[in-house]
Amino acid sequence: MRYRATFFAGLAVGFVLGARAGRERYEQMKTLARRATDNPAVQQAAGAAAAQASGLAKTATNKVTDKVQQHKPGFADTAIRKASERLPGWRDKQAGTGAQEGDGVPPVPAPGGPADG
Repeated sequence: MRYRATFFAGLAVGFVLGARAGRERYEQMKTLARRATDNPAVQQAAGAAAAQASGLAKTATNKVTDKVQQHKPGFADTAIRKASERLPGWRDKQAGTGAQEGDGVPPVPAPGGPADG
């Protein structure tokens, strides 16, 4: 369905840009397009399409959220480990992440500590 709509939209644009009928034909097509968009049936179909798209987006969001929740501990450990390796001092700034010493994440020394010498 999407491919058909894209094809017809491209066909219409090509016709408008390639038409040699002049300004009068352009105005006729513009008036026809305006009438079509003002048509209640077209507006209703557009509303239904928007509602369906919104519903599909919510479904996709829920599925992704469920997958992340299932794999959350692994994701969190990996993210914390990689962030602490690449961003010195990052872990000190992340209070309340739930990461504990001994959970497989190497501790990052605090700035100004004995490692700074």
